Amino acid sequence: MRPRLATACVVAAASSEAGVPEKPGAWLMKTAKNKALDRLRQHALHARKHEEYGRDLDAQEAHITPDFVDALDAAREDDIGDDLLRLIFTACHPVLSVDVRAALTLRLIGGLTTDEIARAFLVPEPTIAQRIVRAKRTLSATRVPFEVPKADARAARLGSVLEVIYLIFNEGHSATAGDDWMRPALCEDALRLERILAELMPDESEVHGLVALIEIQASRTKVRVDGKGRPVLLPDQDRSRWDPPLIRRGLAALRRSEALGGARGVYALQAALAACHARAPSAADTDWPMIVALYDALMQTAPTPVVELNRAVAVSMAYGAEEALPIVDALRDASALRNYHWLPSVRADLLAK
Repeated sequence: MRPRLATACVVAAASSEAGVPEKPGAWLMKTAKNKALDRLRQHALHARKHEEYGRDLDAQEAHITPDFVDALDAAREDDIGDDLLRLIFTACHPVLSVDVRAALTLRLIGGLTTDEIARAFLVPEPTIAQRIVRAKRTLSATRVPFEVPKADARAARLGSVLEVIYLIFNEGHSATAGDDWMRPALCEDALRLERILAELMPDESEVHGLVALIEIQASRTKVRVDGKGRPVLLPDQDRSRWDPPLIRRGLAALRRSEALGGARGVYALQAALAACHARAPSAADTDWPMIVALYDALMQTAPTPVVELNRAVAVSMAYGAEEALPIVDALRDASALRNYHWLPSVRADLLAK
């Protein structure tokens, strides 16, 4: 069947609500004619637009200024290719401290509330509010231009950009507020951003580490809640419903990160932890001693109370609750975990065991 006739058949079938008419030949000819007229109208519209653009360029050439030339050069060099990622790079300016960059960017560009950002950083909400206000004042006082950094200046902002993307994904993966356990739109934003970033900076190991982490974590999205919207714990999830393409993408990105020398990067280590679960056919087959070793390495690279609490859970799974309980008890006075509900939950589970 010729391509145009095949197209006509498809369009005609899609537009018919009463089945095949009495005269199929005439019906198809009418559909093909309408399709051809639509195509001619599109060509005419495109031709008019090209003429308008040509006239606009002719008019602009008579009023070219140095500023206009600089703007054109900046536009040519701006290869980021995504409006949201472009804004994140712009907002993560080196004039701001690292913690302030992430908070401001998440608030103004990520769309997160001050409360959501505070929970992500495990600090009081007034602290985050003060950081955001201070950041705005700093940008205003130093008259920082709102512009996309050139390729050679992006490395100084990369750490903050990665943190912002990861925190956006975390908020989508486990919402800190609202009635829904997840916010899929934020997860989709993070997935899109990290994939674009990997194309933009292919030689940065931590970029691929973040890609691996988010892809593998996102592979479990469909089974993290049951039919009633209740969370399903990792050991109880139906692993046959995990997304194989996302897992493959994540594992490939992890290998890329390790090949670039980033095996001990913060995101690569977390991705390696997620990979242990992704590779296990069942919860019982999970390599918990390996997970403990990875948490040990993560505690050396980026020690935080949350990492130590997760390490305690891994220790309990690998070596028993009695080995893990002293680790959890040592965290009871950590200020960052004072209102962290997982601390008493983990301790209660260990005591029950």
